[in-house]
Parts: sequence; C-alpha cells; structure tokens
Amino acid sequence: MSNSRSAILARIRAANQNRPSDRQQAWALLPRNYCAQGTLNPTERLQLFDERLRHYNGTPFYSTGDVRTDIAKILSDRGRRTLIVPPGLPAEWLPDGFRFMRDENLSKQALDAADGVVTGCTLGIALTGTIVLESSPTQGRRAATLIPDYHLCILRKDDIVELVPEAIRCLEPVKDHPLTFCSGPSATVDIEMTRVRGVHGPRTLDVLLI
Repeated sequence: MSNSRSAILARIRAANQNRPSDRQQAWALLPRNYCAQGTLNPTERLQLFDERLRHYNGTPFYSTGDVRTDIAKILSDRGRRTLIVPPGLPAEWLPDGFRFMRDENLSKQALDAADGVVTGCTLGIALTGTIVLESSPTQGRRAATLIPDYHLCILRKDDIVELVPEAIRCLEPVKDHPLTFCSGPSATVDIEMTRVRGVHGPRTLDVLLI
C-alpha cells in the first residue's frame, strides 16, 4: 500500500472516530459570511426573477387572473395539444380543446410522445432565475418533467424568494422529497463549448406567474 493511500485512509478513520458532538461543533464554527436574507421588495424581486429567467432562455408569462384562459393561450401559441399533467393539478386550470393525460406512472414512451407537461411549482429563486420542483401530486414525478420536450410551469408570485439561502430554508419541510432545481431549459456546453438544448430535460420552459 502506498504512503499516500495509507495517509488518506488514516485520516478517514480518524474522522469517523470523531464524536457526533465534535462534528456538530465543527459544523457550527464554519464561517458563513454569505448574504442570507434578500433586501428587494416584491416588485423588484419579481423583476429580477423575470430578467434571470429570460437570461437562461426561459419565458415568463403573467396571468390575467384567469389561469385556465392563460394556459389555453400559451399552449395554443406553442402549438401543444397533448400534455402530461400531475394527478393533483387543479382541474379548473385545464382548458377545453386539449388532451391532458394524468400521469399515473405513464411509460417513458408515453411521456416522450406527449407534446409537453404542465405542472405546479414549489419555489422560484429570483437571483438565479430558478424554479424548484418537488415530487408531489401537483408537480409530478421527476421523469414527467425531464422527458417531455416542453414544460409549462405555474408559479405563484408569492412563492418567489430572492436568494438561494432563503430557498433552502423554505424547503426545509420537504427536504426529504426529491427536488429538482431548473434554471431555464435543459442545456449543456460540455462538447466543444457549443450550447445544446434538451440534453437532459425540456428544450422549452415557460413559466406562468399567477
């Protein structure tokens, strides 16, 4: 066994022998000098979310007060007719003239064949233009929001926070649930620094703010 490997394993063993109280004390002593509380008012926070979402090629829409009509217009303009929806998405949100399929463990083939998915949302983060999705009846399972090529997300304006630390605190009650953080449509620049959309998620992300 090499000296380097022996040293690494010795440090691991020593760390594992630390008492829980020692680890908790070390955790408490870690410096936390980052900004943890936002200062923007609701209007400024919404404007920042709008700017950052657009920066990441997502598209924000603002509700007229009639969510059902808003969804119908967005889907019609996008040319989407067959949509996956989580089992608990409010029925009053779903307009006539479209085919909505409740996701009761639909196959991957069925998810892929649909025109897109419509879900609710847990949180928005203004600073990063991020939406946070929770595995829940109104937001569905992760596969249903990653396989379809299009995602329409309904987000309440009151659920937008300014900073990531604020979001983490808000998510404490659901921290054991599967959570997905999305900043704009799926994209990567891993290959020759060329931006490609839709690698591991939808190529088009619309957010309806209500």
